[in-house]
Parts: sequence; C-alpha cells; structure tokens
Amino acid sequence: MRTPERALQGLAFIGVVALLLGLAVAHYAGAFRSGVPVLLKAGHAGSQLGEHADVKVRGMVVGRVESITSTGDGADILLSIDADKIDQIPQNVTARLLPKTLFGEKYVALEPPADPSPRPLVAGDVIGQDRSSTAREVDTALDDLEPVLTAVQPDELKSTLGAIAMGLEGRGAQLGETLVALNALVEGITPAVPALQDDLRELATLSETAADTAPDLLAALDDLTVPAGTIVDQAENLREVYRSVISASDDLHAFLDANGENVIRLVVTSRSTLETLARYAPEFPCFFENLVSVIPRGDEVFGRSNSVNAGKPGIHVTIEITTGDRGKYVNPDDLPEFTDDRGPRCYPEALPPPYDEENFPQYAPDGPFRDGAVPPPPESPQPKGDPEAFGVDTYGTYDGSSSWYLVKANALAGGPNARTIDMGVANSPGERAVVNSLIAAQQGRPSSSVPGWSTYLVGPLYRGTEVTMA
Repeated sequence: MRTPERALQGLAFIGVVALLLGLAVAHYAGAFRSGVPVLLKAGHAGSQLGEHADVKVRGMVVGRVESITSTGDGADILLSIDADKIDQIPQNVTARLLPKTLFGEKYVALEPPADPSPRPLVAGDVIGQDRSSTAREVDTALDDLEPVLTAVQPDELKSTLGAIAMGLEGRGAQLGETLVALNALVEGITPAVPALQDDLRELATLSETAADTAPDLLAALDDLTVPAGTIVDQAENLREVYRSVISASDDLHAFLDANGENVIRLVVTSRSTLETLARYAPEFPCFFENLVSVIPRGDEVFGRSNSVNAGKPGIHVTIEITTGDRGKYVNPDDLPEFTDDRGPRCYPEALPPPYDEENFPQYAPDGPFRDGAVPPPPESPQPKGDPEAFGVDTYGTYDGSSSWYLVKANALAGGPNARTIDMGVANSPGERAVVNSLIAAQQGRPSSSVPGWSTYLVGPLYRGTEVTMA
C-alpha cells in the first residue's frame, strides 16, 4: 500500500542517485580540482582539440584544456595545470598537439627539454609550441593524414590495418632490413635528383616540340596510308617478286659455290690489270675525244657519201715503204719487250710548226718507246725535251727521264735526217744480207739465189760507199 513515507523514501533515493551522478560529472569535468592557468601559443589547434582535453607530461595527465581562442594566425590555448604537479614541470617546457589514436581526439603533450630550467612553471606563464624538426614533421604528417582519415571509413581502415598487422607479424627484422636497404637506395638516388629534374624539364621541352609537330606527323601518317594501301593491293605481285628473288638468290648461291674459287682467282689475277687501268685512267677522256675526232678520217678512208672519196667504197690509203737502218732481225737481241714506264699522256692532234701534219714527229718528245728494238733516227723534225712544252698533258707524271739514248749515236751525229747505213762487222751475217740484197736487185733475181761467197768478192767494193737504189 502506498503511503506518504514510502513516497518520501523514493524521492530521497532518486535525489541521492542524482546527486551521485552530478558529483561524478562534476568530478570528471574537474570542478573539484584546483588548476593553475598557463597559456599555450600554438600555430593552430585543429578541429580535434577541444575543451577539457588532457594535458600530459610523459604520458601522465597533469591538467586539462580550459579554452581555445583563435588569434587569426594561430590559437591561444588556456591550460589548467594541477597545482600539485606544476612545480615538477620546468618553465622552458614546450608543447605538442598529438592525437590519442588515429581517429581519437587530440591532447596537449608537454615536452621537457634536454636541459630543463630549474625554475618551474607558475601561473600566467606562456608556453610555446615545439618547433623542432621532429615536431614539425610529425605535425605535417598528421595534418596530411587527417583528410585521408576523414575520407576513409573507420571500419574498412580497421580491417585493412588488421590485415597489414597480420602480414607483418613476425617479420619485423625483414621489414627493418628492407627499410635500411630502401634508405640506402634513396641516399644513392638523392645526388641524381638535380639531373633528374633537368631531364624532366628537357622532357617538357620535347613534349612541347612533339605537340607542335603532331599535326605534321599525323598528316604524314595519313599520307602513308596511300602507299600502304598500294602495298596491300600488290601483295600477290610482291610475293611473286620475293619468290623470284629467292630463286635468283638460290641460283647465285649455287654459282658461287661452284665458281667461288674461280672468282677469287679472277680478282687476284685482274688486280695488276686494274692497277694499270687506274694508273692510266686520267688519259681515258683524252683518248675517247681523239677517237671521236678520228671518225671523219675513217669516213674519208672508207668512202662514205659525205667524204672526199664519196662513191669510191673501200679503204683508201697511201702506203710509203722506206728502207731504214734497223738491219736484220737478230734473236735474241731484237726480241720484243716492254720496259717503258711512262705515265698517262694526252697528245694533241697536231703540234705547232714546224711539227705540223706534214711533218708530224715520229717519236714522243721524251724519246721513243722502249719496245726492245733499236729505233732508227727520226724522218722529220723531232721535238725533244719536256712533253709539257709541246702541248702534251702528262698529268704531272713526267719525271724528266728520256729514252733518246736508244737511238744509234751515228744516226744522230748528222742531225735528225741523217741516214748513214751501217752494214755491221765485215763478212758478218748482217753485211752478207745487205750485199746479197744489192746484188739481187742489180741482177733482177731473188737474194736467196745469190751465192754466199759473193760477199767476199763484192763486200770490200761496197763497204764505205753510197749505193742508190732506183
């Protein structure tokens, strides 16, 4: 049965419970703690640092955050330090704003310096934020991580971190070695960073150039489609060409297999000929020009319609047979040989007077050719000396040598037209041949029918005299 006493007891019980709850909340809020006010000048507070946040020294709570006031370029954070602990905190302490967990709220971590001040904190002191490189790196990392953590769903991140933790479990040493190796790699790459930056700048320039030339390149590719289409259309013909080339290659291969040694020998044996042709190559243009100039003379000789012998087909030449002083052919003294080593020459069609067409010289200005024979004296005026002085182009190969010494001295003694005949040694084969020729001409019979002893009778009469044959 409900009585007034019962109702009062219930109300009293509810009041006691409410009082206990209020005391608990007040105690949690620090209503029963006496704090010493200290001001913290921070660059920023962040959205996760709120009032009543903990103030810790080496992990132990020594106070709380009373209020946060923005100053435009930073924040003034009023700290309430427990009175029984403030005398253990040096005055030159600094502060960091650190999160309790990745997703937890921040707290103020007081960092005593390595050389703490003997004077403790007192009411009204101002604490600066830790500006060491380590603190700045931590703040930067946390600030950069905050947007990521805000975007990532906590449950998914928890699963990911759990999987990473399971994967790294028991592999700390390996991870440490990997990080050490990575650090060494980074240290090795660091000196090359400026060069890499230069390369990237050059790459940007190259990219701009490529962008400028892209229209031309595309136009070239578009033009390339026409020959490409032609190749496709002629594919069958190209295959036939390839088959023909393969067949020709097989034939060439078989030929080289059968005649390879012959080709090598041909190259070796033709080397001297090619060297000779190379040596005299400068005179080839002159030779062909003179050969062309001979064509009208050839037409005249063969009686072409536009020549002086028109209507007289055949070869028209005038042959004059003269006797010389070479004497009888004697073997081996008169064996033909070629010892002439003159370089290339370009002789003109005619020389200046007195060496004109009627008196064209018999020998070159630097002497007759060395063909093994004893050359007779020249029949006409003969230029002697440097060929260049007579209009002969030697292409710079004339060395000053001469072959005039080959001409008989007695033939040159009387001048270029001397014709003294030397019959040789008395009763020699050469003298007998000359005497027999004279007797046979006088008697009108062949020289072979003249007796051999005739030389002994007639030779002394002819020797040293001049004989004229009509």
